[in-house]
Amino acid sequence: MTTNVSAIDYSAFLRQQLATQPHNVMSHVLGNEQIWIKRAGAPHGTGRYRAMAMLAGLLRLPVLRPVPNPGGPAAIATEVRRLRDLAARGVRVPEVLAAQENGFAMRHLGRVGEEAHSLGNAIERTLRAHDPAAVLSLWQQGLDALAHVHHQGTCLSQAFARNMVRDPSGAVVCIDFEDDPAAVLPLPLCHVRDALCYAHSTAIFLHQSGRLPEARERWAAWVAQGDGEMQALLATSIRRMGWMRHLPASRRLGRDLQRVRAAYDLLVP
Repeated sequence: MTTNVSAIDYSAFLRQQLATQPHNVMSHVLGNEQIWIKRAGAPHGTGRYRAMAMLAGLLRLPVLRPVPNPGGPAAIATEVRRLRDLAARGVRVPEVLAAQENGFAMRHLGRVGEEAHSLGNAIERTLRAHDPAAVLSLWQQGLDALAHVHHQGTCLSQAFARNMVRDPSGAVVCIDFEDDPAAVLPLPLCHVRDALCYAHSTAIFLHQSGRLPEARERWAAWVAQGDGEMQALLATSIRRMGWMRHLPASRRLGRDLQRVRAAYDLLVP
């Protein structure tokens, strides 16, 4: 017998699971739907943020200024607030079903019992299937989703392709909002940060599929649609990252360096 979803008391279920579930993030099936419950973890230290701030200053790259994620109940409050704000702006994000100080419940993005795959995984699968046109199409879908977010006057938190999930309809849904860049950085700089995160997480697939030259033209068109301040900040950041062009493209030095080099090749006309 199927439970009537409208009769589910999400708040009561959330209270129960926060007190009993063995892991901080777990999925649960309620009747004919699946939900996720996220419980607050331990607060985070600040040492790595101080180091990142020093590096940003040394490199004269404000885009690298750290956005603190305090962890604990503060991170839960930030994520719930951001999810609700983004949803109100028309950005596709997981639906918050119930929330309290130490955790919240959100609806699963896929079908019951089926994993919701990230855009990054989808692009990588098409790459392995030797479908370069699909690689470019999926990459463009993420870029369009990012443009939509920016046009709503807001930003993501960590705009990597792993934090963009495709729902059963194929639409992109954004996840992971434990920090709020706009609380500590000007919005145009947040938009640059989003752009660089997305480039870093996807350019290597474009390079490996042979679609980097076409993607570079699309990237330039996307940047041209942004406001003038964002364009200027992005251009300054890229100019100050010019050392990246000297990085070798060989895999022998590791995939992380490959990602950085491919991102630079995408960003520079």
